[in-house]
Amino acid sequence: MLTVPRRWRRRITITLAVLLVVAGGLFLRNSSTLAGPSKGQRPFLLAHRGIAQTFDLAGVTADTCTARIIHPPQVPFLENTLLSLRAAFEAGADQAEIDVQVTRDGQLAVFHDATLDCRTDGHGTVGEHSLAELRKLDVGYGYTADNGTTFPLRGTGVGLLPTVPEVFAALPDRAFKLDLKRDDPADGDALATFLATLPAARLATVTVTGGDTAVAAVVRRLPQVRAISRAIIKDCLLDYAATGWTGHVPSSCHHRELPLPAHYGQWLWGWPHLFVARMRSADTRVVLVRSVGDWSAGFDTQSDLTDLPDGWSGGIWTNRTDVIAPLLTPRR
Repeated sequence: MLTVPRRWRRRITITLAVLLVVAGGLFLRNSSTLAGPSKGQRPFLLAHRGIAQTFDLAGVTADTCTARIIHPPQVPFLENTLLSLRAAFEAGADQAEIDVQVTRDGQLAVFHDATLDCRTDGHGTVGEHSLAELRKLDVGYGYTADNGTTFPLRGTGVGLLPTVPEVFAALPDRAFKLDLKRDDPADGDALATFLATLPAARLATVTVTGGDTAVAAVVRRLPQVRAISRAIIKDCLLDYAATGWTGHVPSSCHHRELPLPAHYGQWLWGWPHLFVARMRSADTRVVLVRSVGDWSAGFDTQSDLTDLPDGWSGGIWTNRTDVIAPLLTPRR
């Protein structure tokens, strides 16, 4: 039987003790349980396209016309319209996300889909039409909850497609997240041209998201804008994975907005409360989305909130601010 010399037993014991101390230090430094949730703060509410119609994501593909599969309407609002956005803020939204596409005549139209055929009585893309032509469309034309038997919102959306400047003028002092739907540097430049006209205080409330190329075009001209793209998120999370154990927030994570599926959090140092606090100290907000298969979904019902970490004080992505805001109260 092999006998370990006393001096080696002593060295092994000391090494194990040091490792335990280091492991304990890492745990304490990154323990969200010990940090606890932030008090006096309710979650930040991001209203996805205002207050919008909802639908079941089961079976949805990239080609699905989601206007054809909505739940029976509980609200009269149409996504990305001034009425929808105003209602969201009145219900308690802190920020609203709107979708941006450039028209044939260079206007910044607020519309989501790649084509007009799903939601409207028009055809083709936003970029193939002038703003005047788009104004004639009914953006509520295609919505149905019963497989096309009835179209309860048809006729209610004529002339409701707004532009980004109109949204900012109609809702002053409100925070917006602008989602560039085409990953085209020309679209990023067009948006940057408008954003450059805003006062510094208003620009500070803006977040720009979209494809890497389009967002990079905005950042080149306006580096102070809070910007998010797949590449930016990847850089931040990889850098934080490497250094976050020390409590350090890398510069790639400063002045950002991080949309994260809740189940990703288990891989982040200090998740959830300490992670949120660290990002907040770097002027970065963390916004949780629900995951349904390969798709992101909003927290739209009371039962959805059970997916949130207990005491969550970061952000929440929702299509129904009117439902969710009354359910959230600050911790004391």
